Amino acid sequence: MVIRLSEAMEIPLRERNVLLQSAGYSALYAEKRLDEPGMESVLEALRHLLEHHEPYPAVAVDRFWNVKMQNTAAGLLFGLGGDPEAMRDRMGESGEPNLALLSLHPEGLRPYIVNWAQVVPSFIRRLRSEALASGDALMQERFERYIALAGPIGEVGWIHESLMPVLPLELRINGLELSLFTIITTLGTPQDVTADELRVEAFFPANPATEQFFRGVSATTR
Repeated sequence: MVIRLSEAMEIPLRERNVLLQSAGYSALYAEKRLDEPGMESVLEALRHLLEHHEPYPAVAVDRFWNVKMQNTAAGLLFGLGGDPEAMRDRMGESGEPNLALLSLHPEGLRPYIVNWAQVVPSFIRRLRSEALASGDALMQERFERYIALAGPIGEVGWIHESLMPVLPLELRINGLELSLFTIITTLGTPQDVTADELRVEAFFPANPATEQFFRGVSATTR
């Protein structure tokens, strides 16, 4: 009954384990690292997605937005503002790079986001929605800490006269202007907590100039 209710309510696998244990049962869903036996097919699928998305950036992130894997173009994108390790040092970050923290921290990519006032309210709503849906207190606390770094944020409505089907992320880094949007890919029918929480954020160019930049850089690095 616990499993059936969880499926009907689309409760994440991590929280299903908590419910099962609260009801007196053992946890049903394993939580393996990507490099553990049994996860080879998932790891290979992620590599395939990231590699075949070149020359555009793509990253695989976990529930905390920690970057587990990235392709060459993503490394290029995150390095346009300078040495990524130096940037992370200024942010006081250790361990795996975190895409949410990188986006919101004043010492991260934030200074390069031209349309900050337009995109950050949607991004913050997304973080809070994910934290609420997870029911995870640790995740909620961490995301609120990230959000606090963004400072006061106003609610900006959609620009109705725009013909763009998505709200792009506009970047200006050392005179280079890029416009990107993302598509999120998740694993279907996951039976492992790690697999359930993984997703791929694939960046696409929102204008010809951005497409030309990434294709040009890819051609020169081959």
